[in-house]
Amino acid sequence: MARRHDPGRRQRIIDAAIRVVGRAGIAGLSHRTAAAEADVPLGSTTYHFATLDELLVAALRQTNENFARTLDACLLERAAGAPDGDLAADLARALGLWLGGDRTGVELEYELYLAALRRPALRPVAAEWTEETAARLARRTDPATARALLALMDGICLQVLLTGGSYDEGEAREALGRVIPRVP
Repeated sequence: MARRHDPGRRQRIIDAAIRVVGRAGIAGLSHRTAAAEADVPLGSTTYHFATLDELLVAALRQTNENFARTLDACLLERAAGAPDGDLAADLARALGLWLGGDRTGVELEYELYLAALRRPALRPVAAEWTEETAARLARRTDPATARALLALMDGICLQVLLTGGSYDEGEAREALGRVIPRVP
């Protein structure tokens, strides 16, 4: 029997895994549930991802990339127009876009990110995300401030997600502004 060429299958499996975790949590993800969601044979999931951790790593990378695109759009948009613009406002806007979109994606990112506490395979991806995001922020401030901003942004996102509250961009801008050193 000829093998079917399906170049998009791996990506469909990742997308399916993200939907499964978004709906049922990490505990609800298996090769079988991902295959059913992607409408592919079970063997396809194990061919592309030998373990569930490999699939979770791919899902975490993809969710990280989604936030990175949002952040880059806000940081680069300002940088192109005014490099010394209001970093706190840019970051607050990025958080607003991220939290104002599909909350399932944001929840999924944090669920996968926090799963690294118990799943060592996810730790390098979580660390990589932290380093890359801090480096993005350090283009507009010093490295120590970039890390502090990242920690505050994570805290703001987690508070909104865990309390079910609404995001207040003005409040976030003020909090982020308190971390950024004032230039005399």
